[in-house]
Amino acid sequence: MKPIIGITMGDPASIGPEITVKALSDPAVYKRCRPLVVGDACMLEQAKTLVGQERIQIHSVTDPSQGIYQWGIIDVLDMALVDPRKLEIGKVSAMAGEAAFRYVEKVINLAMEGKIDATVTNALNKEAVNLAGHHFSGHTEIYAYYTNTKKYTMMLAHHNLRVVHVSTHVSLRQACDLAKKERILEVIRIAHQACRDMGIQKPKIGVAGLNPHCGENGLFGREEIEEIVPAVQEAKREGIEADGPIPADSIFSKARGGWYDIVVAMYHDQGHIPLKVLGFVYNEERKQWDAVEGVNITLGLPIIRASVDHGTAFDQAGTGLANELSLKNAIDYGIHFAESKKLKKDS
Repeated sequence: MKPIIGITMGDPASIGPEITVKALSDPAVYKRCRPLVVGDACMLEQAKTLVGQERIQIHSVTDPSQGIYQWGIIDVLDMALVDPRKLEIGKVSAMAGEAAFRYVEKVINLAMEGKIDATVTNALNKEAVNLAGHHFSGHTEIYAYYTNTKKYTMMLAHHNLRVVHVSTHVSLRQACDLAKKERILEVIRIAHQACRDMGIQKPKIGVAGLNPHCGENGLFGREEIEEIVPAVQEAKREGIEADGPIPADSIFSKARGGWYDIVVAMYHDQGHIPLKVLGFVYNEERKQWDAVEGVNITLGLPIIRASVDHGTAFDQAGTGLANELSLKNAIDYGIHFAESKKLKKDS
């Protein structure tokens, strides 16, 4: 049986509904999984016209077991949270934030109940979610809270470049304070297991430095000496093939060249910038994005979560031009992890 992949529609005022219809208009998706959208059917009806897919049928269900799961039909667990007459496309609103949050909450519950095999999330807007009264800094934190997970990290992936983070949604000043041996070692372990789950038998893990030139033996900072090196040494004692610290200005090129299967970054932008430089390709001549690729995966959870690696793109919402590649890649990762999990369970 093909895995059921629960896909949140994202902020209804964003590009989420449009790229969802675009991604699910590809018959190849249905050959590998049973996709179920968690969102509002009315917004998908609107989106299919915007993207020129009027022939697709929107099929509302109240439970995953009711899905048809055939190409040409998009099954949606209709939450009916949005009034399209009041929703302003491309604008932040509490109504859209509430809906986006509830989609995520629902898909998590479905996965925890075993009704779906993996979850894939479209982008939500943090300001809108907070306007709705839900004070989380992002998807990762919502998932951690509702699954009662204490040890987790974010992984970004673009082809053979994979990055996990010691810290994410905190200030840069706080990120430096969070680069401690215990947390770094924890992330190395999670990265090692994630690679194993993806079928990499002996993962090679590169660990980035925090300071320029990895601190130059204490000249530019002592975090490498006091925190990162001890974490790498402990990981090696556990049988993990970890290397580092390596200067951040060279480690990603090495990883892309095959030196490492995954990189441990010390903070949000250190890991995000190289992934987005590779995955986000803007065509200056045509004034549009040729590719918006990359996947965001939360590791350490009891359920599978993959996500687009871009925001709500309110400036493109309603145009029908938004790129669906990142969503399709996220669906692929969700399928891959679901299949690996099933193989491990059956073996």
